[in-house]
Amino acid sequence: MTALAADYWSVYYLELDEDRGVCYQSHAELEDGFRVGDHFPYLASVTAYANRYVAKPYLEDFLQFIQPDAIRQGLQKEPVISYRYKVARHGRESYEMVRFARVPDTEHPDDHRIHNVGACFTDVDEETRQSLAKNQALRDALTAAEEANRAKTAFLSNMSHEIRTPMNAIIGLDNIALNDPETPEKTKAYLEKIDASAEHLLNLINDILDMSRTESGRLVLKNEEFSFSRLLETINTMFSGQCQDKGLDYQCHINGEVDDYYIGDNMKLRQVLINILGNAVKFTPEGGKVSLTVERTGQFGGKSALCFTIADTGVGMSKDFLPHLFDSFTQEDTSVSNRFGSTGLGMAITKNIVELMNGHIEVQSEKGVGTTFTVTVTLMDTDRVAGISSETVSGGAEALELVKLRQARMDPYNLILVDWKMPDMDGVETTRQIRSVVGHDSAIIILTAYRWDDVLEEALQAGVDSFLPKPLFAKTVMDEFRDALKRKTRASGKKKPKAELTGRRVLLAEDMAINAEIIITVLQMRGMEADLAENGKLALDKFSSHPEGYYDAVLMDMRMPVMGGLEATRAIRALPRDDAKKIPIIALTANAFDEDVEKSMMAGLNAHLSKPLQPDLLFETLENLIPE
Repeated sequence: MTALAADYWSVYYLELDEDRGVCYQSHAELEDGFRVGDHFPYLASVTAYANRYVAKPYLEDFLQFIQPDAIRQGLQKEPVISYRYKVARHGRESYEMVRFARVPDTEHPDDHRIHNVGACFTDVDEETRQSLAKNQALRDALTAAEEANRAKTAFLSNMSHEIRTPMNAIIGLDNIALNDPETPEKTKAYLEKIDASAEHLLNLINDILDMSRTESGRLVLKNEEFSFSRLLETINTMFSGQCQDKGLDYQCHINGEVDDYYIGDNMKLRQVLINILGNAVKFTPEGGKVSLTVERTGQFGGKSALCFTIADTGVGMSKDFLPHLFDSFTQEDTSVSNRFGSTGLGMAITKNIVELMNGHIEVQSEKGVGTTFTVTVTLMDTDRVAGISSETVSGGAEALELVKLRQARMDPYNLILVDWKMPDMDGVETTRQIRSVVGHDSAIIILTAYRWDDVLEEALQAGVDSFLPKPLFAKTVMDEFRDALKRKTRASGKKKPKAELTGRRVLLAEDMAINAEIIITVLQMRGMEADLAENGKLALDKFSSHPEGYYDAVLMDMRMPVMGGLEATRAIRALPRDDAKKIPIIALTANAFDEDVEKSMMAGLNAHLSKPLQPDLLFETLENLIPE
């Protein structure tokens, strides 16, 4: 008790069984408080103190805390228990704290019941206010960060839309020219290079706009089978042409054996190579050399380590700059961005992707001599039938949301594996709801550790294609997957044919003249007619002014003046006529994020296609959604 007195402004010894207390150190600020040596009834005295001084918001909890049974219960779990509260005294409010500590019973060591405790009161006003101020500062900082994040998301969404709009014109016109029978073959060769470069530019735009997801660790790589030989062929076609135009010698070598197919993220690996090779070509003067060397440096456990060495005889970099090469928005020469249009993000993005691929990147460079990048990534081996891109969720409701997103993008899953026993929604109900979204397009297999006879009939009625017992084996899953797909293929042959598009009439809502021209031209390639509305209000008026069934589909841009696409879609769906409820309305928009797809679905759109326009996907969507 003497040691406690040094840290607290009042200390008491309490006999809980007898409801008695002894003052060991008095409270100097209490004029009517106990003096050293005073005996007092514990509960009544402390209750009176609380009623007189403890602030009302804390009073009830304080009175509960000081109850003998509550003290005993608390001290059974912790050696010391405490409660902080606010008091009003001498015209000011301040924070205090009461602590109770168990006093060992030396006479009855085997008695586990708590009989005696030490009670200590202390002033914690200054430290409490400092803590509250820090917490408030943290809350303010969190609020500011959340607001900044929302602003960043809005900026990225707006920037995505603004960038995709001109990209739609570039890729769309290029596609039209490539499909024009009067285009000379030599010109088509140029157009194909434009198409490849534009596609890569679009991928770069997507990754740059997705930088926030990378920084927050939410960037996820795909795991799907891809042709490694075709990847290298694309790379070589792109850079051999660039090097030839610039007067550079380009060489690609494969040392040893590499497989034709691997499992990994083809587009991200392609981006890494293009980023580095693009810089090599950019910073190597005429007459120089650029080379790409590929070799497999290791293979173990169904995975391969592939090493890519990109070397050039370009301007090189100083040794002082090399440690900062992979920092965002960093360039050795600030005039580079003016001369070459660089953002300073390429190397930072490249390093992030390589590390996500369980790899590493190294660089050696010398001013005026050249630069060599060594990139090692890990890819999964494949036997040419095992390449599957997959996504995993923890429950039926979450699975249903992903299925809806993929369906709205017209990119449904080929296979859906559903566990039978799940907490929020069992596998049968999950299947039933998924079928209401995808129809018969996806194969659905239920996984169960139980006898499926118990659920067989109900599951088949819900739309399950097959069953797999746990534990799972890779070969069993693949065999069942192939069988399910074969059954789906046979079944799809019996379904009604897709709609004929020739002669169909489409209402196009698009405010950008160049984009409208491209879309109308693309539709005419399949013999379709299009009526143009420059905003959502005009689209609503045109739809309303024509008889039912006049239009076969609506292509709806999202961001338009006067009335946007979401509002126009809701207005069309609300019209008191049958075709307003049934007509396919397809978002054809530069708004490409998942949040945009969800908004489209909620507004009543049937599909969400992102710009730049992909004619084949547009035609497939129209064929599937327009009634025959």
